[in-house]
Amino acid sequence: MGQRTAGGGSVGPSRPRGERARRFIRALPPLIIVGGVLFDLATPAGYTASPMFSAAPLTAAPFFSPLTTLLTGIAAVLASLGLHAYNGTSGQVPSLTETLTVVTVSGLALLINRVVRRSGERLASARVIAETVQKAVLPTPTERIGGLRIAARYEAAQADAFIGGDLFAVQDTPYGVRLVVGDVRGKGLEAVEAVAVLVGAFREAADQEATLEGVAQRLERALTREGTRRDDLDAVEGFTTAVLAEIPRGDGLVRVVNRGHPEPLLLYQDGGLRHLEPSRQALPLGMGELAAWPDHVDETPYPPGATLLFYTDGLSEARDAEGVFYEPAARLTGRIFPGPEELLDALVGDIRRYTGGGSTDDMALLAVARPAHGQPVRRLTMPVVP
Repeated sequence: MGQRTAGGGSVGPSRPRGERARRFIRALPPLIIVGGVLFDLATPAGYTASPMFSAAPLTAAPFFSPLTTLLTGIAAVLASLGLHAYNGTSGQVPSLTETLTVVTVSGLALLINRVVRRSGERLASARVIAETVQKAVLPTPTERIGGLRIAARYEAAQADAFIGGDLFAVQDTPYGVRLVVGDVRGKGLEAVEAVAVLVGAFREAADQEATLEGVAQRLERALTREGTRRDDLDAVEGFTTAVLAEIPRGDGLVRVVNRGHPEPLLLYQDGGLRHLEPSRQALPLGMGELAAWPDHVDETPYPPGATLLFYTDGLSEARDAEGVFYEPAARLTGRIFPGPEELLDALVGDIRRYTGGGSTDDMALLAVARPAHGQPVRRLTMPVVP
């Protein structure tokens, strides 16, 4: 029976296919040996199960420990010797050749096991390094900042990847809670470097600049300096879409500057939803040399119990098997969540089902909930929009 998310969507069966596959792999080597014994006993003397006995340790080598691989090889050799003794062919040259083949393949299986384990250790080390880089460059915000409830999620499209060109940061400042969500064009180390530059510039500017427009201009200048420092970074290709927001204390509103980024969503306590569309279009950060005009701040009421959802285009440009884009507003309208963490849990689960787990772009999500002045949030279970 499947588990349910806070928004009512199923998160999949309680026993995923991956667990069943792992159990099958664990049982495969002994099944191969048993199958070889049965095959030898059920067929005439001219048939041999030697290939099956050789296959058993090779199957164990990539998935099991050296001891298990060794025991599998010993079991395969003993099975081969036992069958030859049972058939009365132990002293014959073909029988000795078959047994020697199983012994040789078992030795190769141990060698393969050692190579695989060393590669796995290097991969694990690389994962630890990548995770450390992510925590340093893109730390997860605390659950409560400036009286607001915060949840963030980074979903990498590539398996075993931890960080790419998407970014988010939240900071409590003298001007209220300020945040940025962005998407650096490009991949690899250059994108990670740009993320580090932008997050660092935001941390400094958010505390020092009196206006949100000033913060945006500081980020613009930081990218320009980075482009000048790296001669190979093209000014046009090095842009970053971003949305900056400011939530002043006690004003019940949110201010937004949008630099070519997907529109944030405002989810109300009753299940309603609103797009925070920019009143003026603007170029992404890093494209100031092409055109320049003052940043414009849009103000929107932010009532108690409402939740702001910021995301990158890895969400809005995800596609299903038929190539249809994912529409977060349509999927979330009418749904109510106890908090920002439950919102992101349901959203991540829904996008994985929608794409079949095959998203082609990284996805950064940031949810910011304003408390409802002590009133409990009504929980409503609604089905996922098909």
